[in-house]
Amino acid sequence: MDGVMGPYSSPVTEAAANVTEKYKKVMVSPLAATTSIFRKGRKYIFMVISPAEVYLEGLVDIAVKRGLKTVAVVNEDTLFSKAAAAGAVDLAKKKGLQVVFTEAYPKGNTDFSALLTKIKSLNPDVIAAGTYFDDAVALTRQMKELDVNPKMYGVTVGGDLPEFYDTLKQNAEYIYGSTQWEPSLPYPGNKEFFDSYKKEFGHEPSYHSAAGYGGCMIYAEGVKRAGSLDADKVRDALLKLDMKTMFGEYKVDQDGFQVAHKMVLFQWHEGRKLTVWPDELSAAKPHFPTPPWNQR
Repeated sequence: MDGVMGPYSSPVTEAAANVTEKYKKVMVSPLAATTSIFRKGRKYIFMVISPAEVYLEGLVDIAVKRGLKTVAVVNEDTLFSKAAAAGAVDLAKKKGLQVVFTEAYPKGNTDFSALLTKIKSLNPDVIAAGTYFDDAVALTRQMKELDVNPKMYGVTVGGDLPEFYDTLKQNAEYIYGSTQWEPSLPYPGNKEFFDSYKKEFGHEPSYHSAAGYGGCMIYAEGVKRAGSLDADKVRDALLKLDMKTMFGEYKVDQDGFQVAHKMVLFQWHEGRKLTVWPDELSAAKPHFPTPPWNQR
């Protein structure tokens, strides 16, 4: 074995990285977003996606530009979600939003009534949630049940999946979500990747598939430039590499930490995901403010 394509999620990648470092094998990591993984002096791991801390940057940026003042930040109490929430709090404070509430909930939590009752009493303009799929769905359903009505509500992971809308139907409308990749983004080879994937597998690719494919392209380019499969030579090539794939930009610092890939924010509207941030990649303007549940 000469190289490793990393697994899904930060906790699993953290464990795998201990092994690949021990045996000095290059691991391109397409689906780990937690910064700390790449700040431990490891030499052979390379990040593909944007870090967790910037997942909610678009939500915060739009909120500030629309004149909103207060935000509540909640998250699952796990590695990625904690980092995403901490990043959102930091970004909000830097941009002048008042953080009126923060709380973490345990993995697997299904009852958000106590947390949402606290949030409702504070009536924040924005709710920013560091989520995965199951908690993103449960949180949204219970926000409707308890009539919690922020002007903007965004989630990190889960909201980008077609199943999110399939599960929630109309209740997913107006929700903002973070994503590392969309098929509509103007990256080289993106349309070809999307079309060939759909033809091969009979369904549209998720960003997980796109990140994996992009990671393979990055590793292959590193090998090509190194002229070898030797881990140290490939490592040196990947540290110097600056390229654009169908997944977006790749460029890392000396820790293998991604510094070029852009996060995007989308919003569900009439059953479609529309990219609304950043401006240079957006396909639509945000539908703002989010109307109360009883007016949808």
